Amino acid sequence: MRRALHWVLAACLALGLALAASAATAAGAPVRIGSKAFTESIVLGEVARLELKAHSIAATHQRNLGGTRILWKALRRGSIDVYPEYTGTLVQELLPGAPSDASLAQLRARLKRLGLGMSAPLGFSDSYALGMPRKTARQLGIERISQLRAHPQVRYGLSNEFMDREDGWRGLARRYGLPTDHVRSLDHDLAYKALAAGAIDVTDVYTTDAEIPYQHLRVLTDDRHFFPSYRAVFLYRLDWAASHPQALAALNGLGGRIDEAAMQRMNAAVKLDGRSETAVAGDFLGVKAASGEAGFWTRLGRRTLEHLALVASSLGLAIVIALPLGLVAARYRRLGQGVMALTGVLQTVPSLALFVFMIPLFGIGAAPAIAALFLYSLLPIVRNTHVGLTGIDPALLASADALGLPRRVKLWRIDLPLALRSILAGVKVAAVINVGTATLGALIGAGGYGQPILTGIRLDDMGLILQGAIPAAVLALAVQGIFELVERGLVPRGLRPARPRRARGSG
Repeated sequence: MRRALHWVLAACLALGLALAASAATAAGAPVRIGSKAFTESIVLGEVARLELKAHSIAATHQRNLGGTRILWKALRRGSIDVYPEYTGTLVQELLPGAPSDASLAQLRARLKRLGLGMSAPLGFSDSYALGMPRKTARQLGIERISQLRAHPQVRYGLSNEFMDREDGWRGLARRYGLPTDHVRSLDHDLAYKALAAGAIDVTDVYTTDAEIPYQHLRVLTDDRHFFPSYRAVFLYRLDWAASHPQALAALNGLGGRIDEAAMQRMNAAVKLDGRSETAVAGDFLGVKAASGEAGFWTRLGRRTLEHLALVASSLGLAIVIALPLGLVAARYRRLGQGVMALTGVLQTVPSLALFVFMIPLFGIGAAPAIAALFLYSLLPIVRNTHVGLTGIDPALLASADALGLPRRVKLWRIDLPLALRSILAGVKVAAVINVGTATLGALIGAGGYGQPILTGIRLDDMGLILQGAIPAAVLALAVQGIFELVERGLVPRGLRPARPRRARGSG
Protein backbone atom coordinates (compact mmCIF):
# COMPACT_ATOMS: atom_id res chain seq x y z
CA MET A 1 0.00 0.00 0.00
CA ARG A 2 2.74 2.41 1.00
CA ARG A 3 4.77 1.63 -2.10
CA ALA A 4 1.72 2.14 -4.33
CA LEU A 5 1.00 5.53 -2.81
CA HIS A 6 4.64 6.54 -3.26
CA TRP A 7 4.51 5.60 -6.95
CA VAL A 8 1.24 7.49 -7.50
CA LEU A 9 2.54 10.66 -5.85
CA ALA A 10 5.92 10.45 -7.59
CA ALA A 11 4.32 9.99 -11.00
CA CYS A 12 1.92 12.90 -10.50
CA LEU A 13 4.73 15.15 -9.26
CA ALA A 14 7.04 14.26 -12.14
CA LEU A 15 4.31 14.81 -14.73
CA GLY A 16 3.18 18.07 -13.19
CA LEU A 17 6.67 19.53 -12.87
CA ALA A 18 7.67 18.43 -16.37
CA LEU A 19 4.61 19.88 -18.05
CA ALA A 20 4.67 23.08 -16.01
CA ALA A 21 8.36 23.59 -16.74
CA SER A 22 7.94 22.96 -20.44
CA ALA A 23 4.98 25.35 -20.60
CA ALA A 24 6.81 28.08 -18.73
CA THR A 25 10.04 27.80 -20.71
CA ALA A 26 8.66 27.16 -24.18
CA ALA A 27 10.36 29.53 -26.56
CA GLY A 28 8.17 31.41 -28.98
CA ALA A 29 8.93 32.15 -32.62
CA PRO A 30 10.91 35.30 -33.45
CA VAL A 31 7.63 37.23 -33.75
CA ARG A 32 4.71 36.28 -31.51
CA ILE A 33 1.47 37.91 -32.61
CA GLY A 34 -1.60 37.95 -30.37
CA SER A 35 -5.21 38.77 -31.14
CA LYS A 36 -8.40 39.35 -29.19
CA ALA A 37 -11.38 37.01 -29.21
CA PHE A 38 -13.26 38.63 -32.07
CA THR A 39 -13.06 38.13 -35.82
CA GLU A 40 -11.52 41.43 -36.91
CA SER A 41 -8.65 41.16 -34.46
CA ILE A 42 -7.90 37.61 -35.61
CA VAL A 43 -8.00 38.64 -39.27
CA LEU A 44 -5.56 41.48 -38.58
CA GLY A 45 -3.32 39.07 -36.70
CA GLU A 46 -3.26 36.82 -39.76
CA VAL A 47 -2.60 39.78 -42.06
CA ALA A 48 0.43 40.64 -39.92
CA ARG A 49 1.67 37.04 -39.84
CA LEU A 50 1.36 36.56 -43.61
CA GLU A 51 2.95 39.94 -44.32
CA LEU A 52 5.92 38.97 -42.17
CA LYS A 53 6.08 35.60 -43.89
CA ALA A 54 6.17 37.37 -47.27
CA HIS A 55 9.30 39.14 -45.99
CA SER A 56 10.82 35.77 -44.94
CA ILE A 57 10.24 36.52 -41.25
CA ALA A 58 8.91 33.65 -39.15
CA ALA A 59 5.93 34.41 -36.94
CA THR A 60 3.28 32.65 -34.92
CA HIS A 61 -0.24 33.84 -34.14
CA GLN A 62 -1.98 33.15 -30.83
CA ARG A 63 -5.69 33.67 -31.41
CA ASN A 64 -8.69 34.25 -29.18
CA LEU A 65 -6.72 35.64 -26.23
CA GLY A 66 -9.72 37.15 -24.48
CA GLY A 67 -10.16 40.91 -24.19
CA THR A 68 -8.09 44.07 -24.20
CA ARG A 69 -6.54 43.74 -20.74
CA ILE A 70 -5.29 40.22 -21.38
CA LEU A 71 -3.45 41.29 -24.55
CA TRP A 72 -2.13 44.47 -22.91
CA LYS A 73 -0.71 42.55 -19.95
CA ALA A 74 0.73 39.87 -22.21
CA LEU A 75 2.48 42.50 -24.36
CA ARG A 76 3.94 44.40 -21.43
CA ARG A 77 5.14 41.19 -19.79
CA GLY A 78 6.78 39.96 -22.99
CA SER A 79 4.54 36.96 -23.62
CA ILE A 80 3.72 38.35 -27.07
CA ASP A 81 5.52 40.84 -29.30
CA VAL A 82 2.73 42.43 -31.35
CA TYR A 83 -1.04 42.70 -31.33
CA PRO A 84 -3.68 44.83 -33.14
CA GLU A 85 -5.26 47.63 -31.11
CA TYR A 86 -7.24 50.84 -31.60
CA THR A 87 -6.28 54.39 -30.72
CA GLY A 88 -9.61 55.06 -28.98
CA THR A 89 -8.96 52.12 -26.66
CA LEU A 90 -5.52 53.53 -25.87
CA VAL A 91 -7.01 56.90 -24.98
CA GLN A 92 -9.94 55.67 -22.94
CA GLU A 93 -8.71 52.45 -21.35
CA LEU A 94 -4.99 51.81 -21.49
CA LEU A 95 -3.31 55.21 -21.08
CA PRO A 96 -4.95 57.00 -18.14
CA GLY A 97 -4.72 60.76 -18.39
CA ALA A 98 -4.33 60.84 -22.17
CA PRO A 99 -6.40 63.65 -23.73
CA SER A 100 -9.46 62.48 -25.64
CA ASP A 101 -8.14 64.18 -28.77
CA ALA A 102 -4.57 62.91 -28.37
CA SER A 103 -2.55 62.93 -31.57
CA LEU A 104 -0.54 59.94 -32.78
CA ALA A 105 2.65 61.65 -31.60
CA GLN A 106 1.20 62.15 -28.12
CA LEU A 107 0.12 58.50 -27.95
CA ARG A 108 3.56 57.31 -29.06
CA ALA A 109 5.19 59.49 -26.41
CA ARG A 110 3.02 58.00 -23.68
CA LEU A 111 3.57 54.46 -24.96
CA LYS A 112 7.33 55.03 -25.02
CA ARG A 113 7.32 55.63 -21.26
CA LEU A 114 5.97 52.09 -20.90
CA GLY A 115 8.51 50.59 -23.28
CA LEU A 116 5.94 50.22 -26.06
CA GLY A 117 5.56 51.48 -29.61
CA MET A 118 2.79 51.88 -32.17
CA SER A 119 2.83 51.18 -35.90
CA ALA A 120 1.52 53.44 -38.61
CA PRO A 121 -2.33 53.43 -38.70
CA LEU A 122 -3.63 50.66 -40.96
CA GLY A 123 -6.07 52.97 -42.74
CA PHE A 124 -9.47 52.43 -41.14
CA SER A 125 -11.24 53.41 -37.96
CA ASP A 126 -13.41 50.81 -36.25
CA SER A 127 -15.41 52.86 -33.80
CA TYR A 128 -17.89 51.72 -31.22
CA ALA A 129 -21.50 52.59 -32.00
CA LEU A 130 -25.02 51.53 -31.07
CA GLY A 131 -27.09 49.64 -33.59
CA MET A 132 -30.68 48.48 -33.77
CA PRO A 133 -32.85 46.80 -36.43
CA ARG A 134 -34.02 49.33 -39.01
CA LYS A 135 -37.60 48.20 -38.61
CA THR A 136 -37.55 48.83 -34.86
CA ALA A 137 -35.73 52.15 -35.29
CA ARG A 138 -38.28 53.27 -37.89
CA GLN A 139 -41.25 52.30 -35.70
CA LEU A 140 -39.84 54.24 -32.73
CA GLY A 141 -38.52 57.12 -34.79
CA ILE A 142 -34.94 56.71 -33.55
CA GLU A 143 -31.97 57.88 -35.59
CA ARG A 144 -29.71 59.34 -32.89
CA ILE A 145 -28.46 57.98 -29.58
CA SER A 146 -29.98 60.90 -27.69
CA GLN A 147 -33.46 59.79 -28.80
CA LEU A 148 -33.12 56.53 -26.87
CA ARG A 149 -33.72 58.46 -23.65
CA ALA A 150 -37.35 58.95 -24.60
CA HIS A 151 -37.87 55.19 -24.91
CA PRO A 152 -37.07 53.56 -21.55
CA GLN A 153 -38.77 50.34 -22.69
CA VAL A 154 -35.96 49.62 -25.19
CA ARG A 155 -34.05 46.44 -24.32
CA TYR A 156 -30.24 46.62 -24.44
CA GLY A 157 -27.94 43.65 -24.96
CA LEU A 158 -24.36 44.88 -24.71
CA SER A 159 -21.07 43.02 -25.02
CA ASN A 160 -19.28 42.13 -21.80
CA GLU A 161 -16.26 44.32 -22.45
CA PHE A 162 -18.36 47.29 -23.62
CA MET A 163 -20.34 47.16 -20.35
CA ASP A 164 -17.24 47.69 -18.22
CA ARG A 165 -15.28 50.16 -20.32
CA GLU A 166 -15.16 53.87 -19.64
CA ASP A 167 -15.48 54.45 -23.38
CA GLY A 168 -18.37 52.01 -23.34
CA TRP A 169 -21.70 51.82 -21.56
CA ARG A 170 -20.66 53.49 -18.29
CA GLY A 171 -19.53 56.70 -19.94
CA LEU A 172 -22.15 56.57 -22.69
CA ALA A 173 -25.05 56.23 -20.22
CA ARG A 174 -23.78 59.22 -18.25
CA ARG A 175 -23.25 61.39 -21.33
CA TYR A 176 -26.73 60.72 -22.74
CA GLY A 177 -28.62 60.09 -19.50
CA LEU A 178 -29.78 56.70 -20.75
CA PRO A 179 -31.94 54.42 -18.57
CA THR A 180 -30.26 51.29 -17.26
CA ASP A 181 -33.28 49.17 -16.30
CA HIS A 182 -33.31 46.89 -19.33
CA VAL A 183 -29.59 46.28 -19.90
CA ARG A 184 -28.11 42.81 -20.21
CA SER A 185 -24.50 41.72 -20.72
CA LEU A 186 -23.85 39.30 -23.61
CA ASP A 187 -21.01 38.00 -25.71
CA HIS A 188 -20.57 40.35 -28.70
CA ASP A 189 -21.36 37.69 -31.30
CA LEU A 190 -24.30 36.30 -29.33
CA ALA A 191 -25.77 39.80 -29.12
CA TYR A 192 -26.27 39.79 -32.90
CA LYS A 193 -28.07 36.48 -32.58
CA ALA A 194 -30.29 37.96 -29.87
CA LEU A 195 -31.08 40.93 -32.13
CA ALA A 196 -32.11 38.62 -34.96
CA ALA A 197 -34.32 36.65 -32.57
CA GLY A 198 -35.99 39.82 -31.26
CA ALA A 199 -34.76 39.22 -27.71
CA ILE A 200 -33.09 42.66 -27.54
CA ASP A 201 -33.53 45.96 -29.39
CA VAL A 202 -30.11 47.65 -29.17
CA THR A 203 -26.54 46.41 -29.01
CA ASP A 204 -23.07 47.87 -29.32
CA VAL A 205 -21.43 47.37 -32.71
CA TYR A 206 -18.08 47.91 -34.33
CA THR A 207 -18.57 50.05 -37.41
CA THR A 208 -16.79 47.48 -39.61
CA ASP A 209 -18.94 44.55 -38.43
CA ALA A 210 -20.27 42.42 -41.26
CA GLU A 211 -23.58 41.96 -39.44
CA ILE A 212 -24.55 45.64 -39.85
CA PRO A 213 -25.55 45.38 -43.53
CA TYR A 214 -26.41 41.67 -43.29
CA GLN A 215 -28.98 42.15 -40.50
CA HIS A 216 -30.18 45.52 -41.85
CA LEU A 217 -29.15 47.45 -38.74
CA ARG A 218 -29.30 51.19 -38.29
CA VAL A 219 -26.15 52.64 -36.72
CA LEU A 220 -27.38 55.43 -34.45
CA THR A 221 -25.71 58.81 -34.82
CA ASP A 222 -23.43 59.74 -31.94
CA ASP A 223 -24.89 63.27 -31.81
CA ARG A 224 -23.03 64.21 -28.62
CA HIS A 225 -19.70 62.96 -30.00
CA PHE A 226 -18.98 60.54 -27.17
CA PHE A 227 -16.96 57.90 -28.99
CA PRO A 228 -13.36 58.83 -29.89
CA SER A 229 -11.62 57.80 -33.10
CA TYR A 230 -10.58 54.14 -33.12
CA ARG A 231 -7.84 54.00 -35.72
CA ALA A 232 -6.43 50.48 -36.10
CA VAL A 233 -2.71 50.07 -35.32
CA PHE A 234 -0.29 47.41 -34.13
CA LEU A 235 1.26 47.75 -30.69
CA TYR A 236 4.69 46.30 -30.00
CA ARG A 237 7.48 46.35 -27.43
CA LEU A 238 10.36 48.70 -28.11
CA ASP A 239 12.97 46.14 -27.06
CA TRP A 240 11.50 43.73 -29.61
CA ALA A 241 11.50 46.43 -32.31
CA ALA A 242 15.17 47.18 -31.66
CA SER A 243 16.11 43.56 -32.35
CA HIS A 244 13.64 43.05 -35.22
CA PRO A 245 13.91 46.15 -37.45
CA GLN A 246 12.89 44.28 -40.61
CA ALA A 247 9.75 42.93 -38.94
CA LEU A 248 8.83 46.41 -37.71
CA ALA A 249 9.35 47.82 -41.20
CA ALA A 250 7.04 45.13 -42.62
CA LEU A 251 4.30 46.00 -40.12
CA ASN A 252 4.65 49.71 -40.83
CA GLY A 253 4.36 48.85 -44.52
CA LEU A 254 0.74 47.86 -43.86
CA GLY A 255 -0.02 51.47 -42.93
CA GLY A 256 -2.87 52.98 -44.93
CA ARG A 257 -3.54 49.79 -46.90
CA ILE A 258 -6.81 48.69 -45.22
CA ASP A 259 -9.83 50.96 -45.55
CA GLU A 260 -13.18 50.44 -43.81
CA ALA A 261 -14.82 48.81 -46.83
CA ALA A 262 -11.95 46.32 -47.15
CA MET A 263 -12.09 45.47 -43.46
CA GLN A 264 -15.84 44.98 -43.55
CA ARG A 265 -15.50 42.68 -46.57
CA MET A 266 -12.90 40.58 -44.74
CA ASN A 267 -15.10 40.34 -41.66
CA ALA A 268 -18.04 39.29 -43.83
CA ALA A 269 -16.00 36.64 -45.63
CA VAL A 270 -15.20 35.00 -42.30
CA LYS A 271 -18.45 35.42 -40.39
CA LEU A 272 -21.00 35.16 -43.19
CA ASP A 273 -19.26 33.08 -45.86
CA GLY A 274 -17.53 30.70 -43.45
CA ARG A 275 -14.01 31.20 -44.84
CA SER A 276 -10.95 30.93 -42.64
CA GLU A 277 -9.21 34.06 -41.37
CA THR A 278 -5.99 32.83 -42.97
CA ALA A 279 -7.53 32.50 -46.43
CA VAL A 280 -9.22 35.90 -46.18
CA ALA A 281 -6.01 37.61 -45.06
CA GLY A 282 -4.10 35.89 -47.86
CA ASP A 283 -6.58 37.11 -50.47
CA PHE A 284 -6.26 40.67 -49.20
CA LEU A 285 -2.46 40.53 -49.42
CA GLY A 286 -2.53 38.72 -52.76
CA VAL A 287 -0.63 35.68 -51.49
CA LYS A 288 -1.52 32.03 -51.35
CA ALA A 289 -2.05 31.10 -47.75
CA ALA A 290 -2.56 27.54 -46.65
CA SER A 291 -4.94 27.54 -43.71
CA GLY A 292 -2.80 25.00 -41.92
CA GLU A 293 -6.01 23.46 -40.61
CA ALA A 294 -5.47 19.78 -39.88
CA GLY A 295 -8.14 17.11 -40.23
CA PHE A 296 -10.79 16.57 -37.57
CA TRP A 297 -9.09 13.62 -35.87
CA THR A 298 -5.70 15.32 -35.88
CA ARG A 299 -7.23 18.43 -34.29
CA LEU A 300 -9.11 16.33 -31.76
CA GLY A 301 -5.95 14.45 -30.81
CA ARG A 302 -3.97 17.66 -30.40
CA ARG A 303 -6.68 19.32 -28.31
CA THR A 304 -7.02 16.18 -26.19
CA LEU A 305 -3.30 16.12 -25.42
CA GLU A 306 -3.37 19.83 -24.56
CA HIS A 307 -6.38 19.36 -22.30
CA LEU A 308 -4.91 16.30 -20.59
CA ALA A 309 -1.67 18.19 -19.99
CA LEU A 310 -3.53 21.02 -18.25
CA VAL A 311 -5.59 18.66 -16.08
CA ALA A 312 -2.86 16.13 -15.23
CA SER A 313 -0.17 18.68 -14.39
CA SER A 314 -2.40 20.88 -12.24
CA LEU A 315 -3.90 17.85 -10.48
CA GLY A 316 -0.50 16.29 -9.85
CA LEU A 317 0.83 19.48 -8.28
CA ALA A 318 -2.35 19.83 -6.22
CA ILE A 319 -2.02 16.30 -4.83
CA VAL A 320 1.55 16.95 -3.76
CA ILE A 321 0.59 20.16 -1.94
CA ALA A 322 -2.95 19.37 -0.76
CA LEU A 323 -2.22 16.04 0.94
CA PRO A 324 0.29 17.56 3.42
CA LEU A 325 -2.07 20.48 3.98
CA GLY A 326 -4.88 18.03 4.74
CA LEU A 327 -2.64 16.18 7.19
CA VAL A 328 -1.76 19.45 8.93
CA ALA A 329 -5.44 20.47 9.04
CA ALA A 330 -6.35 17.14 10.66
CA ARG A 331 -3.53 17.14 13.20
CA TYR A 332 -3.55 20.81 14.28
CA ARG A 333 -7.08 22.06 14.79
CA ARG A 334 -6.49 25.84 14.85
CA LEU A 335 -4.04 25.78 11.99
CA GLY A 336 -6.40 23.49 10.14
CA GLN A 337 -9.20 26.02 10.36
CA GLY A 338 -6.98 28.57 8.64
CA VAL A 339 -5.96 26.11 5.93
CA MET A 340 -9.57 25.18 5.23
CA ALA A 341 -10.64 28.82 5.16
CA LEU A 342 -7.86 29.81 2.76
CA THR A 343 -8.53 27.00 0.30
CA GLY A 344 -12.24 27.77 0.55
CA VAL A 345 -11.66 31.41 -0.36
CA LEU A 346 -9.66 30.36 -3.43
CA GLN A 347 -12.61 28.29 -4.59
CA THR A 348 -14.90 31.34 -4.48
CA VAL A 349 -12.80 33.40 -6.91
CA PRO A 350 -14.51 33.42 -10.36
CA SER A 351 -12.62 31.06 -12.62
CA LEU A 352 -12.03 33.51 -15.48
CA ALA A 353 -10.79 36.16 -13.05
CA LEU A 354 -8.33 33.68 -11.53
CA PHE A 355 -6.98 32.79 -14.97
CA VAL A 356 -6.41 36.48 -15.72
CA PHE A 357 -4.78 37.07 -12.31
CA MET A 358 -2.11 34.52 -13.26
CA ILE A 359 -1.01 36.39 -16.42
CA PRO A 360 1.28 38.94 -14.68
CA LEU A 361 3.03 36.03 -12.93
CA PHE A 362 3.26 33.46 -15.73
CA GLY A 363 2.39 35.25 -18.97
CA ILE A 364 -0.03 33.54 -21.35
CA GLY A 365 -0.27 29.93 -22.42
CA ALA A 366 -0.36 26.72 -20.39
CA ALA A 367 1.56 27.97 -17.33
CA PRO A 368 -1.07 30.43 -15.98
CA ALA A 369 -3.85 27.95 -16.75
CA ILE A 370 -2.02 25.23 -14.81
CA ALA A 371 -1.51 27.60 -11.88
CA ALA A 372 -5.19 28.56 -11.78
CA LEU A 373 -6.39 24.96 -12.05
CA PHE A 374 -3.93 23.95 -9.32
CA LEU A 375 -5.47 26.47 -6.94
CA TYR A 376 -8.98 25.25 -7.78
CA SER A 377 -7.91 21.65 -7.05
CA LEU A 378 -6.73 22.33 -3.51
CA LEU A 379 -10.04 22.56 -1.65
CA PRO A 380 -11.60 19.18 -2.59
CA ILE A 381 -8.39 17.30 -1.81
CA VAL A 382 -7.58 19.18 1.41
CA ARG A 383 -11.15 18.89 2.67
CA ASN A 384 -11.49 15.17 1.91
CA THR A 385 -8.08 14.40 3.39
CA HIS A 386 -9.12 16.23 6.55
CA VAL A 387 -12.49 14.47 6.67
CA GLY A 388 -10.94 11.06 6.04
CA LEU A 389 -8.33 11.41 8.78
CA THR A 390 -10.60 12.93 11.40
CA GLY A 391 -13.32 10.37 10.68
CA ILE A 392 -11.25 7.32 11.62
CA ASP A 393 -12.75 5.27 14.48
CA PRO A 394 -11.01 6.37 17.71
CA ALA A 395 -10.92 2.72 18.84
CA LEU A 396 -8.69 1.84 15.89
CA LEU A 397 -6.36 4.73 16.67
CA ALA A 398 -6.22 3.66 20.31
CA SER A 399 -5.28 0.14 19.24
CA ALA A 400 -2.45 1.51 17.09
CA ASP A 401 -1.21 3.60 20.01
CA ALA A 402 -1.34 0.56 22.28
CA LEU A 403 0.95 -1.31 19.90
CA GLY A 404 3.49 1.48 20.30
CA LEU A 405 3.78 2.16 16.59
CA PRO A 406 5.94 5.19 15.68
CA ARG A 407 3.98 8.14 14.34
CA ARG A 408 5.36 7.76 10.82
CA VAL A 409 4.54 4.06 10.65
CA LYS A 410 1.09 4.70 12.08
CA LEU A 411 0.48 7.35 9.41
CA TRP A 412 1.40 5.09 6.49
CA ARG A 413 0.05 1.79 7.84
CA ILE A 414 -3.09 2.93 9.66
CA ASP A 415 -4.19 6.52 9.04
CA LEU A 416 -3.73 6.90 5.26
CA PRO A 417 -5.11 3.46 4.31
CA LEU A 418 -8.23 4.10 6.40
CA ALA A 419 -8.64 7.60 4.92
CA LEU A 420 -7.69 6.61 1.38
CA ARG A 421 -11.23 6.22 0.08
CA SER A 422 -12.13 9.74 1.19
CA ILE A 423 -8.87 11.16 -0.21
CA LEU A 424 -9.43 9.53 -3.61
CA ALA A 425 -12.97 10.91 -3.67
CA GLY A 426 -11.54 14.42 -3.23
CA VAL A 427 -8.98 13.88 -5.99
CA LYS A 428 -11.73 12.58 -8.28
CA VAL A 429 -13.88 15.66 -7.65
CA ALA A 430 -10.91 17.95 -8.32
CA ALA A 431 -10.09 16.12 -11.55
CA VAL A 432 -13.64 16.31 -12.91
CA ILE A 433 -13.89 20.02 -12.02
CA ASN A 434 -10.57 20.67 -13.74
CA VAL A 435 -11.70 18.99 -16.97
CA GLY A 436 -14.55 21.48 -17.26
CA THR A 437 -12.73 24.55 -15.99
CA ALA A 438 -9.71 23.93 -18.24
CA THR A 439 -11.83 24.92 -21.26
CA LEU A 440 -11.41 28.54 -20.11
CA GLY A 441 -7.67 28.19 -20.61
CA ALA A 442 -8.19 28.84 -24.32
CA LEU A 443 -8.88 32.49 -23.44
CA ILE A 444 -5.25 32.87 -22.36
CA GLY A 445 -3.66 30.75 -25.07
CA ALA A 446 -3.57 27.39 -23.26
CA GLY A 447 -5.40 25.48 -26.01
CA GLY A 448 -7.43 22.40 -25.16
CA TYR A 449 -11.11 21.77 -25.81
CA GLY A 450 -11.94 25.42 -25.12
CA GLN A 451 -10.39 26.50 -28.44
CA PRO A 452 -13.12 25.11 -30.74
CA ILE A 453 -15.78 26.20 -28.24
CA LEU A 454 -14.60 29.83 -28.35
CA THR A 455 -14.28 29.77 -32.13
CA GLY A 456 -17.74 28.24 -32.47
CA ILE A 457 -19.29 30.92 -30.28
CA ARG A 458 -17.54 33.65 -32.26
CA LEU A 459 -18.65 32.24 -35.63
CA ASP A 460 -22.07 31.00 -34.43
CA ASP A 461 -21.05 27.47 -35.47
CA MET A 462 -22.72 24.82 -33.33
CA GLY A 463 -20.57 22.11 -34.89
CA LEU A 464 -17.38 23.74 -33.61
CA ILE A 465 -18.89 24.22 -30.16
CA LEU A 466 -19.78 20.53 -29.99
CA GLN A 467 -16.24 19.59 -31.10
CA GLY A 468 -15.06 20.96 -27.77
CA ALA A 469 -18.06 20.36 -25.53
CA ILE A 470 -18.63 16.67 -26.29
CA PRO A 471 -14.99 15.54 -25.84
CA ALA A 472 -14.82 17.54 -22.58
CA ALA A 473 -17.91 15.74 -21.27
CA VAL A 474 -16.58 12.35 -22.39
CA LEU A 475 -13.22 13.06 -20.76
CA ALA A 476 -14.92 14.01 -17.48
CA LEU A 477 -16.81 10.70 -17.49
CA ALA A 478 -13.63 8.81 -18.36
CA VAL A 479 -11.74 10.47 -15.52
CA GLN A 480 -14.49 9.54 -13.10
CA GLY A 481 -14.38 5.92 -14.30
CA ILE A 482 -10.60 5.76 -14.00
CA PHE A 483 -10.73 6.90 -10.39
CA GLU A 484 -13.36 4.26 -9.66
CA LEU A 485 -10.90 1.65 -10.90
CA VAL A 486 -8.04 3.22 -8.92
CA GLU A 487 -10.17 3.07 -5.79
CA ARG A 488 -10.84 -0.62 -6.34
CA GLY A 489 -7.13 -1.27 -6.78
CA LEU A 490 -5.86 0.73 -3.80
CA VAL A 491 -8.61 0.55 -1.18
CA PRO A 492 -8.72 -2.80 0.65
CA ARG A 493 -11.95 -4.71 0.07
CA GLY A 494 -12.88 -4.55 3.74
CA LEU A 495 -12.83 -0.73 3.64
CA ARG A 496 -15.08 -0.41 0.60
CA PRO A 497 -18.82 0.24 1.06
CA ALA A 498 -20.83 -2.98 1.02
CA ARG A 499 -22.90 -3.56 -2.07
CA PRO A 500 -26.63 -3.96 -1.38
CA ARG A 501 -27.81 -7.50 -1.82
CA ARG A 502 -30.60 -8.23 -4.24
CA ALA A 503 -33.87 -9.12 -2.59
CA ARG A 504 -35.05 -12.60 -3.47
CA GLY A 505 -38.50 -12.77 -4.96
CA SER A 506 -41.12 -15.01 -3.42
CA GLY A 507 -41.91 -16.56 -6.71
